[in-house]
Amino acid sequence: MAQIVLGLGTSHTPMLNAALEDWLHNFASIDPNRVHRDKNGRQVGYDALLRQADPRAESWRDATIMTDRYRRAQDALRHLSETLADARLDSLIVIGDDQDELLHADNQPAFLIFWGESMPNTPRHRGRGLPPWYEQAMGGYFDDPARDYPVDAALARHLIESLNAQDFDVAAANAVHGEHGEGHAYGFVHRRLMNSAALPIVPVFLNTYYPPNQPSPDRCYRMGQAIARAVATFPDDRRVGVVASGGLSHFTVDEELDASVIEALRRKDGETLRRLPVEKLEAGSSEIRNWICAAGALERLDVAWTEYVPGYRSDAGTGTGICFAVWH
Repeated sequence: MAQIVLGLGTSHTPMLNAALEDWLHNFASIDPNRVHRDKNGRQVGYDALLRQADPRAESWRDATIMTDRYRRAQDALRHLSETLADARLDSLIVIGDDQDELLHADNQPAFLIFWGESMPNTPRHRGRGLPPWYEQAMGGYFDDPARDYPVDAALARHLIESLNAQDFDVAAANAVHGEHGEGHAYGFVHRRLMNSAALPIVPVFLNTYYPPNQPSPDRCYRMGQAIARAVATFPDDRRVGVVASGGLSHFTVDEELDASVIEALRRKDGETLRRLPVEKLEAGSSEIRNWICAAGALERLDVAWTEYVPGYRSDAGTGTGICFAVWH
């Protein structure tokens, strides 16, 4: 019988693919040109964020502090990668989101599981008019030349059938057409966690970003619980892992929100996770839904390790709440 034996959580921000120099100087140059959301989920401009920013934000961008945080984040990512390699899994369920990469407004399911034999990873970062340093960071998600990564198609199909039997209307796909490939949430797992190893995955897509059918935190948690039940009924032996790809708060760092999520994960406080205010789970912070879903799937395991790095990159408090976790 299959068994979930490992859980992982990882941010997948381009900051983790970038150089220290980019943290110190370059990211701050692009954030003034974005549309942002404040900590209550309201759309605001950069100048508004700057006016309401914590007065300490300027000190957080001290070169010594940022260098320490950069190194902590890279060390934590290496620890996560080594933990995954040491686990000797047979399959890894990857819970992520798609940001107009494979799924678009003409067909945007709340939940989708891919059950083809393989998932292509193709270069998607060139020709977009990005600054060279940012194009290099985005290239960290994608293989060049393109390659296919294996999918545990049998387990994926079993999850689809089981989840639909549990009253989750899960969309299914078994092919990618044209030159399209997996999005950055999955490319980050392949390239940075697996170091391009050929461990079969089961890609689980959550529509975290796009109205009007974003699943509620409660629905995400119950989806994770249903995934765990489905794995437990798979007839073949499998050592299965589950990874949440994305989050935590961004593009405005909300340390209070992030701390509440991490504490709830540690305490197995599913009630808090299920009741997180949806207005805070917008834009990049919406990817916290992936962690909520993973927590539901991993509720029989314990959080053994976490690392959190408040990745501030401007005086306006923009950046990413960079987080990593291991469940055993």
